[in-house]
Amino acid sequence: MYIYDDFDLTLVAERVAEFRDQVARRLSGELNEEEFKPLRLMNGVYLQLHAYMLRVAIPYGTLSSKQLRALAHIGRRYDRNYGHFTTRQNIQFNWIKLSDLPDVMADLAEAGLHGMQTSGNCVRNVTTDQWAGVAPDEIEDPRVWAEILRQHSTLHPEFSYLPRKFKIALTAAATDRAAVRVHDIGLRLHKNGTGETGFEVMVGGGLGRTPFIGKTIKPFLPKRDFLSYIEAILRVYNQYGRRDNIYKARIKILVHELGAEKFAAEVEAEWRNIKDGALALDPAFVADIAARFRYPDYKALSDNPIELKRARAADPKFEGWFRNSVTPHRTPGYAIVTLSLKPEGAPPGDATSEQMDAIADLADRYSFGEIRVGHEQNLALPHVAQRNLPALWEALDAVGVATPNVNLVSDIIACPGLDYCSLANARAIPVAQELSRRFKSLDTQREIGRLHINISGCINACGHHHIGHIGILGVEKNGQEFYQITLGGRADENAELGALLGPAVPYAEVAEAIEDVVAAYVELRERPNELFVDTVKRVGIEPFKERVYATR
Repeated sequence: MYIYDDFDLTLVAERVAEFRDQVARRLSGELNEEEFKPLRLMNGVYLQLHAYMLRVAIPYGTLSSKQLRALAHIGRRYDRNYGHFTTRQNIQFNWIKLSDLPDVMADLAEAGLHGMQTSGNCVRNVTTDQWAGVAPDEIEDPRVWAEILRQHSTLHPEFSYLPRKFKIALTAAATDRAAVRVHDIGLRLHKNGTGETGFEVMVGGGLGRTPFIGKTIKPFLPKRDFLSYIEAILRVYNQYGRRDNIYKARIKILVHELGAEKFAAEVEAEWRNIKDGALALDPAFVADIAARFRYPDYKALSDNPIELKRARAADPKFEGWFRNSVTPHRTPGYAIVTLSLKPEGAPPGDATSEQMDAIADLADRYSFGEIRVGHEQNLALPHVAQRNLPALWEALDAVGVATPNVNLVSDIIACPGLDYCSLANARAIPVAQELSRRFKSLDTQREIGRLHINISGCINACGHHHIGHIGILGVEKNGQEFYQITLGGRADENAELGALLGPAVPYAEVAEAIEDVVAAYVELRERPNELFVDTVKRVGIEPFKERVYATR
């Protein structure tokens, strides 16, 4: 966990006081909704279909148990007793009254939480691997660099009014669990030929109306130049990004139109002017930031203890959960546990206040008081002693977050869609709920194997449908809900955009169409462990297309 200092807490408290005044002026009529809009967006407040929605930042997906209890309190006191975890490692509350928002912000501030820069044309919440700092395959903790970016970008005067919203993600692992290649800036920590650690810098990734995979413009950036180079990218974007057309304003369009080489040259020219100035990182400064992260005092434990062996041998349900939800830890005797927020028939990513309180208690008991949020809309306990896994499983099962479906077909990513969002064209949550019912059999899910379904209710792609193994996009046709299906997308280190299967299908037929796709995959794969994306890559989409549209 990162330990915030008095400066951070003072900043958040001052923002609360400022926002309280802004809300009072809106309620009195001194400000109309159009005047209030840019003010509320700076604090993560949206006007949705039914009410104001508050988006709370969870920097690099790390929460303390105190903070999770604060979120549970917000849901219980001001909302409808739940929160929705998003693909940006944030949480959203959908039913808060405008008059209550200043008190909500004040309660959040007491736990070091806020909604600053979770919306608006600024650098949004910086994300990273939900297993950062504990994953065996990473070279160092990328959250240190995410924190440096958070501090530099928060209320940055030049980058608070960018042409469009701006998203940055980092990873330091061999397996990309942060989807860095579909971000405005993606950063991958790696070692060069001489053993020095630095960053591969990718720019121009993004989904939405015009999806792109990011282009590498700097194969290796020394750590010293981390901040100055990112500043140079943002300066170039701020200068040349389109402001006359919202659909062409993202940096991905600028990179595409200029070309990656030309864009990189512009960045290099800007960077040369600032690289040796105040933004050159002193190792002592980086060390100071790193020292503010507190890591658990791990005990000397052996892997695969007798308690774990006995539980796995005695209880098939526990064994199934263990194989699905427990991941190796870099420290012997410990494990990472993923908590599924995707039970059958429930909205993906939702957690009740009672569940959040219970998870906070379990984090204190079993995970050194720490919780992580992943972009797949699940939670994780990152520091669990292996000997405690049987007891933890029973406790998680009792509160409904031990469904052993992580990375399986019912572990669906979905945006709120037309049930809440004023931008949506179609529902996303009911489609996810219906699919989770149709694929409810765990035996069937295990037979299918790893398969990611992503659902978006509109072209803005908050459900990341472009990079789902199966992507579903809601569209509107003559006042009716239809759904486009894409196949073969992926968000990992080999990121690809899915290919369109064919004409959109109506709401009543979309679940059946997905069943047809999955059935075709099971027949087409060469071996039981051939992944869906590998089958699609090998045979193309035509066999799936024939199966889906044969009777339509």
